[in-house]
Amino acid sequence: MQALKPTPYIGASIERREDARLLTGQGRYIADLSLPNMVHAAFLRSPHAHASIRSINVEKAQALEGVLLVVTGKELLERLPPVQDQQLPLPKKWRAQIPHKISDPRQPLLAHDRVRHVGEALVAVVATSRYIAEDALDLIEVDYELLDAVTDPADALKPETVVIHEQIGTNLLAEFRTGKGDAAAALAQSPHRLKRRFYHHRYAGIPMECRGVLAQYEDITHSYTVWSSTQVPHWVRREIAQTLALSESQVRCIAPDVGGGFGTKGHVYPEDILVTALAKLAARPVRWIEDRAEHFQAACHSRDQWHDVEVGFNDQGQILAFVDAFMMDCGAWNPVGIGIPYNTACHLPGPYKIPHIDVQGRVIATNKVPNAPYRGAGRPEAAQVTERMMDLIARQLNLEPAEVRRRNMVQAHEMPYAVGMPYRDGEPIVYDSGDYPAALEKALDAMGGIAAFRKKQKDALAQGKYIGLGLCAYTEGTGVGPFEGATVRIDSMGKLQVIAGACAQGQGMETVYAQIAADLWQINMDDVSVKLGDTGAIAMGFGTIASRSTVNVSAAMFHATEALKKKVLSIAGNMLEATPEDLYLVKGGVAIKGVPEPQVSLGQVALAARPGWDHQRPPGVSAGLEETFYWEPPTVTWSNAVHLAEVAVDLQTGAVGIERYIVSHDCGRTINPMLADGQIIGGTAQGIGGAFYESINYDAQGQPMLGSFMDYLIPSANEIPNIEVIHQESPSPLNPVGVKGLGEGGAIGPPVALANAICDALAPFEIEFNETPITPSLIMERLTLARSRNDAAQTLA
Repeated sequence: MQALKPTPYIGASIERREDARLLTGQGRYIADLSLPNMVHAAFLRSPHAHASIRSINVEKAQALEGVLLVVTGKELLERLPPVQDQQLPLPKKWRAQIPHKISDPRQPLLAHDRVRHVGEALVAVVATSRYIAEDALDLIEVDYELLDAVTDPADALKPETVVIHEQIGTNLLAEFRTGKGDAAAALAQSPHRLKRRFYHHRYAGIPMECRGVLAQYEDITHSYTVWSSTQVPHWVRREIAQTLALSESQVRCIAPDVGGGFGTKGHVYPEDILVTALAKLAARPVRWIEDRAEHFQAACHSRDQWHDVEVGFNDQGQILAFVDAFMMDCGAWNPVGIGIPYNTACHLPGPYKIPHIDVQGRVIATNKVPNAPYRGAGRPEAAQVTERMMDLIARQLNLEPAEVRRRNMVQAHEMPYAVGMPYRDGEPIVYDSGDYPAALEKALDAMGGIAAFRKKQKDALAQGKYIGLGLCAYTEGTGVGPFEGATVRIDSMGKLQVIAGACAQGQGMETVYAQIAADLWQINMDDVSVKLGDTGAIAMGFGTIASRSTVNVSAAMFHATEALKKKVLSIAGNMLEATPEDLYLVKGGVAIKGVPEPQVSLGQVALAARPGWDHQRPPGVSAGLEETFYWEPPTVTWSNAVHLAEVAVDLQTGAVGIERYIVSHDCGRTINPMLADGQIIGGTAQGIGGAFYESINYDAQGQPMLGSFMDYLIPSANEIPNIEVIHQESPSPLNPVGVKGLGEGGAIGPPVALANAICDALAPFEIEFNETPITPSLIMERLTLARSRNDAAQTLA
């Protein structure tokens, strides 16, 4: 596919146009929206992890002044069905290739028979103020019969363990198997074998803005307008329409400014549908704003995977066989099926040539908050497994970890490279472009080279200081389908409007899309407006998840533009009495080839394109200057990066200081390097949080051990080092702009790069960190064990 020629806006570090309003307090979030006669919803949430609901008494709550409506799960079930069982179904092509079994339960909008995790909603209250609604919650009396809580996914599969969803009959909600070659035979014949268990702990996206929904019902038109803090407004519209038995035309969903999503808002929650239904029942606009304590107990968590891995390799450190059996703790419900664990499976090969792979994944229910995508969505877990194994192989063979990676990497001349496994779109995984060894070398060169670091490390050790170097090299499937759409429209003033089904949460999409459109049309960027996140503006859209928006929207914009350009040149040719072939776009208008200045402006062409008397369209050309195109990507593009971390470990406290952090990143053609840096740095900061600080823990009774940021640590500016970013561009041949996805990459590498760095620093003690988070107390515990082990060995000697 022919890529765009160099242009003035694409590739330029242009400041975000969104910031003018967002940084001056002019943003409009759900909590900023207020409608006439608006009332407020609040939800009674279970204090128990697992219990049967014997009875609910709401009489006192209903009698409280200001309460308009109290609805229980049992009452609601008589009106509305549960949420769809497969919000994100996998395509037929995938299902035909991959042995799998999925038995996801359908989640009711309110619990009616059992509560299955702390924080699950079972009663909704609508009142004239949020304060009254919450007072009413305190008056509701619930008789629970407590049931055993399931908190360990391995225990969940034991015959004696209580089944969370009786209708399914098992806590195993899904399983699959993928791979290539004959991994068992290759493993048996390998000169060397290594076996380890890895754990990537549970944490979450934690956006600045919690979730929120405002819904209004219009009885005259029998239609709803819904404002939701979501990443997927068209998806929300669809689920509301299906659940309420409406046509999609009766529901308009708008995502206003969204204060962060990170995947946490990347699917449809019961509250999106429930608040909409309450708006009709209350005959008033209803708003619900999630508070932070509620967010910890009700918004989805992520990660939480256990991997049992064995690899076979030769004397040179080349991996010959890779076998992984892993399980994901999905919590009480499984809203997006096996999207996350299959993402993990197909990212395990990373940038390496591994001839034989066997991966088995299982999704297991427990009495915890449901598990859904968070920035990276299964990829950090894959990188942790593969990149820790690279370092372990290097240690066993006494090789440099960077050298082991070099010996296994796909080479630039081998692109496009067929991995030999299907992606989650059902298409074969083919790395479309990139130079993985070059990315590694650029990161190493930026820190001065391996030899210089090893000398520095040796000198530091002589002074009693422990420093280490850690690497993570990964690939990332981006721009996944099934589609995304864009409308391109020219008005009578010659201004361009771009409308897309994607939805921004701080990525700078309004700026990036305006840059692309301005170059496509050879106009000033200030003459481009961008509208996102409104189902009333474009008929179909998929949403902003999975590092896919710019890849797919840019392609849709390109093809809509190509169709609209033909129309513009045809009408301009009729106006100028010239053939379209003799015309071209220049400076916001149309000129005759050989003439540098426009002969007619785009505004004049738009006026000539109007329907009615005296139009200037040639025969057969329809009225108006507007085109919509829905881009259906043939498969994903593949970004890649290398993260390099240099750390110092304090043996007295277990504290880890990040001395340097370098990211060598390739996202294809970079639209706006400054915004790309922001995406990478922001994601890396979240990855550092996952490595060291952020953790959602439960006790044996299924009680979450957190309720606020006092219990859930996120890194501040003091904990984030200066992150050095190196861009490497290898345009993708799979879309006309040559872009690859960017949003999730930064979060993938830090947990394992830092784990490798700490292990390298503490190599004299032969300590391994194959689980996260790596806390000072864990480091001190391992150091104590290592010292005891060494003392015992010396005693025996």
